[in-house]
Amino acid sequence: MARCDVCGNEYDKAFTVTTPERSGTFDSFECAIHALAPSCAHCGCRIIGHGSEHDGTFYCCAHCAKKAGVKGLDDRV
Repeated sequence: MARCDVCGNEYDKAFTVTTPERSGTFDSFECAIHALAPSCAHCGCRIIGHGSEHDGTFYCCAHCAKKAGVKGLDDRV
């Protein structure tokens, strides 16, 4: 059995996620998200959808980008 890199659980259905920057073994998508998903620069939540990016900084939504002073990003037009 493999051990989850986040919570340490040994699980027979663990899986490995590989990205260009890193890889890890996880027992759930929750642990994979915790380890791999970027955080919003404004509110800190994990970005599991498309999110928004401005000058290399990630935001979970246009609202958070706007609150951080970014202009010109919209969730919908």
